Amino acid sequence: MINEEDHLRMQAIRPGLALSEAYELVSGIDSQLEVNLDFAFDHELGYISACPTNLGTGMRASAMLHLPGLVLSDHIGQSLQAIGKLGLAVRGFFGEGTESLGNLFQISNQSTLGESEDTIIQRLERVIGHVASQERNARLKLFQDDPDMVFDRVGRAYGALRHAHIIASKEALNLLSLLRLGAELKFFPADTVLACDSLLMEIQPAHLQLHAGKKLTPEQRDAIRAEIIRTRLHSLDPPVISEKQPDQEWEEPPDNIVDL
Repeated sequence: MINEEDHLRMQAIRPGLALSEAYELVSGIDSQLEVNLDFAFDHELGYISACPTNLGTGMRASAMLHLPGLVLSDHIGQSLQAIGKLGLAVRGFFGEGTESLGNLFQISNQSTLGESEDTIIQRLERVIGHVASQERNARLKLFQDDPDMVFDRVGRAYGALRHAHIIASKEALNLLSLLRLGAELKFFPADTVLACDSLLMEIQPAHLQLHAGKKLTPEQRDAIRAEIIRTRLHSLDPPVISEKQPDQEWEEPPDNIVDL
């Protein structure tokens, strides 16, 4: 992106926790551009961009986490507060200033001045790993303490997604989050996770308009969104719960992650 918040912004997105891989891609492009471009750089302030908050390395590293266990167990506030104390930012599904939809949270570094790219990435990976551990524990604890509640929430999501003929974006994202949770708890086949991930993108307003080949009203988008979801999930059998799920043991989580 040129002349947006920064004079020049390069982005690389990779699945999974692959921050270093994404950084290497951007760094390679940056090196190629430096051959022909004269970047504004100061030896104390680093890259001097249009946005003062991006002085220094100018790098923002972030990861999108699916945290339904922490949300359902009411521990998400405690976890996010601890993350903020570490100098990291937590944003919603569409970035800064947006709410969390589908229990998806974006965690990224706030500071870009005075630290190297490797230091920023390493700290972010440590925190993300800890949050992921808390999420796994929260899911197992929920399942062990109240399996009927978990199964009910997943079952209701399945029913609504399989049979709705009109569904808004916010509702669809939240229901797909619960369906994805059910798949990770083995209520559904493993490939259901990939189906949910794909649908999370396909049902976005711009994707729906691209699918239709024309501009759509909100009402038309809601109808097409429901049709796409029904079609993609038509062969998905109802959730099945067994005594073997899940097979890990829950561990008492630490109070916070400030000591990382």
